[in-house]
Amino acid sequence: MSITKLTYQTLQQSKIYFALAHKRISTELRNFINPNLKLNTKSLSVEVLQKMQQSIDKIIQKDFADAEKGIYSVNIIFENLWLEFFSYYPNIWLDMPTVWEKIKQKKYQEFSPEIDTKNYPNYYLQNFHYQTDGYLSEMSANLYDLQVEILFNGTADTMRRRILAPLKKGLEKLFSGENLEAITPQKLKVLDIACGTGRTLKFIRASLPKASLYGIDLSPAYLKKANKLLSEELGELPQLFQGNAENLPFRDNYFQGITCVFTFHELPPIVRQKVLEETFRVIQPGGIFVICDSIQLSDEPDFSPMLENFQAMFHEPYYKNYITDNLEKHLETAGFVNITTEVHFVSKYWVSYKPI
Repeated sequence: MSITKLTYQTLQQSKIYFALAHKRISTELRNFINPNLKLNTKSLSVEVLQKMQQSIDKIIQKDFADAEKGIYSVNIIFENLWLEFFSYYPNIWLDMPTVWEKIKQKKYQEFSPEIDTKNYPNYYLQNFHYQTDGYLSEMSANLYDLQVEILFNGTADTMRRRILAPLKKGLEKLFSGENLEAITPQKLKVLDIACGTGRTLKFIRASLPKASLYGIDLSPAYLKKANKLLSEELGELPQLFQGNAENLPFRDNYFQGITCVFTFHELPPIVRQKVLEETFRVIQPGGIFVICDSIQLSDEPDFSPMLENFQAMFHEPYYKNYITDNLEKHLETAGFVNITTEVHFVSKYWVSYKPI
């Protein structure tokens, strides 16, 4: 085994141990301070836990293999947001009593008085994950990536990077195998829908350094965070827009590639369809659309207790519908073709194309 691979595996294991330790300590603290706050969760069997660990090992191996193949730089897999966010980590603990109180009182749509909640769709005005101020505060944006890494046992970025190989493959197919780095930015435009803090865009830029990148999100706080993250490196700065994916502010057939990561499970069914239809409108014929989101019940039946626990532990009002929804059918209804899916750990990927 190479030193590089061993170092990477050690880094990933440290993330896993940190996440597991955080979860255990926070659960014990919650039980001590709020013994009457009972979450309706199910115990996971030893077999399921072992299967989860095997899935984590596989996705880590896949991540390193893709870096070795040159799909993205090896440096990217060592890009460690934990060092940056440790300064925010105490705020996660400080916010816990507020979170527990929200769970106890079933208050899921509370926002600080200084936050203007006008002009946002009602389905978005939620304290997703019981997070204070939902997605509309600066502190929420600062904590989000760290919280997601903890939630996924240190594999959130690894799962995000699974979109890069099919995205590059689809774009190469569109340009008949031409070297993507030789294509002018005017011809190669990629949009990330619900770009959040910009981490997916950061990885896309590392994989497609010559492309013109765009991001759109409803949250001004998250876009501010994304702009800061993406400004830290040299290269063309992705263009960021505040807007609703139900009504994308781009002309027809504008993009060659579009991605969307960890978003559809937080949309009501009718909105999922609208977003897919808008995506179809703004992507050019032959263009590729890649979705990354949670696995669904039919993908890994052994993991169903874990998916049910997710609903019990976090405020995710549309998740129950999502895990049984037929997203392939929605994509077909919107007009997409050649739809394929794959699963990595607890994430699922849909790859589809706009017909020529």
